[in-house]
Amino acid sequence: MDFLYPFFFGDVVPANASLLTYIGLFALLFAGYMAWMIGSNDIANAMATSVGSHALTYKQAVVIAAIANFLGAVLAGGTVTDTVRKGIVNSEMFANDPHLLIVGMVAAMLSAGIWLHVATNLGLPVSTTHSIVGAIVGFGLLLYGTAAVQWEKVGSIVASWVLSPIGGGLVAALMFVFVNKTILQAANPIKRMRKLGPVLGALTIAMIVLAGIGKGFSKLPLVATITWNVTNLTIAAIVSGLIGFVILWVIVRRYVPENHPDLSGIERVFIILQVITATYVAFSHGANDVANAIGPLAAVIDALKTGAVASGVTVPLWVLIYGGAGIAIGLSLHGYKVMRTVGEKITEITPSRGFAAEFSAASVVTLFSKLGMPVSTTHTLVGAVLGIGLISGTGGLNFGVVRNIAFSWILTLPVAGLLCIGIFLLLRAVLGL
Repeated sequence: MDFLYPFFFGDVVPANASLLTYIGLFALLFAGYMAWMIGSNDIANAMATSVGSHALTYKQAVVIAAIANFLGAVLAGGTVTDTVRKGIVNSEMFANDPHLLIVGMVAAMLSAGIWLHVATNLGLPVSTTHSIVGAIVGFGLLLYGTAAVQWEKVGSIVASWVLSPIGGGLVAALMFVFVNKTILQAANPIKRMRKLGPVLGALTIAMIVLAGIGKGFSKLPLVATITWNVTNLTIAAIVSGLIGFVILWVIVRRYVPENHPDLSGIERVFIILQVITATYVAFSHGANDVANAIGPLAAVIDALKTGAVASGVTVPLWVLIYGGAGIAIGLSLHGYKVMRTVGEKITEITPSRGFAAEFSAASVVTLFSKLGMPVSTTHTLVGAVLGIGLISGTGGLNFGVVRNIAFSWILTLPVAGLLCIGIFLLLRAVLGL
């Protein structure tokens, strides 16, 4: 074990180095397990509607999502992460005994991973952010009682259970109604698509660029150096919108010629728009939610090296790669279960419906994030699919699946918290801390 000491402790090796090294190894193992489960559950949502609408095969969706998510994690995952995710528990409370934080983070990663594993096996899409937050609340309550928890932040997370799916559902329903009325049910859908298709392309690309600036691309070196005031954001939206208009103008002219005998070309255009939006959602997920796995790991490594607790810690590049690779592997091995639930079992998804859902999820997550509200991509996307199902007629909705999903969301915080308490107590007993 001596050869690992420089890796975990740097130049100063503590007296109980052997014991802490085992804890560090547990942290590495459990962070990889959680990243694997994030890929199995959360990232699978990004491509679920693309698979459900048959825009992509499962293998194609896995390859695109895995690459986009990995690039998001490594290129835009950030160099600094908060020690205790989302500031739910005050990290200063651990100043006198950083070993408690270390064991707590190890327990939190394992408990969140277990809950995600159970949900994935049941095909239920749950929030990874809520899972890790619930776990941290659990050991925070155990150690320091109710005063340790920032209850207003927990309350805002609970509120997001309602606001995220409602917001996603409303925007998706409005977008689908617009597409349905103005294009699909128009007197001449071909002519209308040739006119409005480039406009949809402009809206989609502009939305992705604005969303990426705020959530996804924001940590890229070039984007981070620019002051994103109203003027710069407006310029970015106009330029990207013009690019999107030109791209879709070309695509529409190729797939929707004037005398096309059927509407297959129209759906082909929506497939392209849907895949573009879903790819952005996967990239943004990697940039933002990889911290749910590597944030606690980075906190453990920093605490082992410094013997202290910091509110924000530097994340080594290898940790970002480790988390991104774990998520990609989890998606490849188990993502199909959640993809089937969101893409096939809630309601029927066509390319135009899938586009409306993905556009809604990306735009609502960005808007809520800008307003400082915690929002779950999973909840938003599921709400978007549900909204489209409702606007299309309740007869096409599988209310049994919807009920199970809602129940799993309610259980996430308490189950993750209770699991963390049990694992934390077990680890303390085994390690003698």
